[in-house]
Amino acid sequence: MNRNETFYDLAVIGAGPAGMMCAYTAAERGLKVAVIDPNRYPGRKLRITGKGRCNLTNDCDIRKFLENVPRNGKFLYSCINAFPPSAVISFFEEKGLHLKTERGARVFPLSDNANDVADTIARLCREKGVVFIRDRVRKLLIGDGAVCGVETAESTIYSPNAALCTGGLSYPLTGSSGDGHRFAASAGHTITPCRPSLVPLESSDDWCGEMQGFSLRNISLTVYENNKAVYSDFGEMLFTHFGVSGPVILSASAHMRNFGTACYRLEIDLKPALDEKKLDSRMLRDFQKYSNREIKNALSDLAASSMIPVLIKLSGIPEDTKVNSITREQREKLRDLFKRFPVSVSGTRPIDEAIVTSGGVDVKEIDPRSMRSKLVKGLYFAGEIIDVDAYTGGFNLQIAWATGHMAGLSAGTDK
Repeated sequence: MNRNETFYDLAVIGAGPAGMMCAYTAAERGLKVAVIDPNRYPGRKLRITGKGRCNLTNDCDIRKFLENVPRNGKFLYSCINAFPPSAVISFFEEKGLHLKTERGARVFPLSDNANDVADTIARLCREKGVVFIRDRVRKLLIGDGAVCGVETAESTIYSPNAALCTGGLSYPLTGSSGDGHRFAASAGHTITPCRPSLVPLESSDDWCGEMQGFSLRNISLTVYENNKAVYSDFGEMLFTHFGVSGPVILSASAHMRNFGTACYRLEIDLKPALDEKKLDSRMLRDFQKYSNREIKNALSDLAASSMIPVLIKLSGIPEDTKVNSITREQREKLRDLFKRFPVSVSGTRPIDEAIVTSGGVDVKEIDPRSMRSKLVKGLYFAGEIIDVDAYTGGFNLQIAWATGHMAGLSAGTDK
């Protein structure tokens, strides 16, 4: 059987946000570009981000952006200056995608539909002549230290330039299978250890499972590493059969980078609007109001029914104790639980449940001003495949847009 052979100026592997931005930018410069991806629709992972709403960037300045990139943020300085969040916002608005900014400067499509973001960038690519090839790349073709093309399951695509934009290891059902790491390694690149980031956390505490499905809103969370506070956040979380999840938990996980050598735990302030003195006064009023009830029936004004049995158990107060017989020490113990509810952390969920992958192609082997490989002529990288990752809030997609844009500007300029 004869294999199909085609010729392009640039072969982009991966039709995610980084890959499509790279393809669009290169095609706008006049390059003949092909994007190779096995999924039926471009941007499959993009279509499910942000619970299907797609937090596509964060409306912040460059300094604030870099503060939210704990892993190799300095590497991104050139590309983020070339294509900052303000430029991403203008880009999509000018192309007809209306946006809105919500709490925390998070930017979403006005429609709250992630498909609109993916469809917009895919449409722009097609308008510039980018060809989408539905196929899986098997091999990166390299000869004499330079890219020659890629070999897919169905064809050979010859090209002097290739951009690896395959993502990391998270969401493997969307195609992030680690192929890009394998291709990069075959080209001589170092792959730093990959681990999950922005991921739910596991706990050995029985009470997490006892409250499975119960969510908390407007709470304050503090992460402790070896009893030192390393991160605090405010927002929502959820108890699960394995531990905890939800927005503040995902953000917190990005600060837990030393499992195996450090111990982690969480403290939840269930009443952040009340200091200890005000909370104590509130509890005294409730205790007077329900003085003849048992404690298990006297906390409904302060806590949800799902949490009351856990609070009482952790306080050590027998659940049938009459409120009017509770001691000051017992009340203070209960108050402390409202202000510092404990959750031990035994680890993270698997990487295929993570939003992003921490780790990837070593940034020392990539030119930060072009996203070009320092080892192989004509090879470029963009997006999550690179060893950079950020906190939640649109920062990781901003990395994808900015690195993709830089790779698309640079492709074909390798002398």
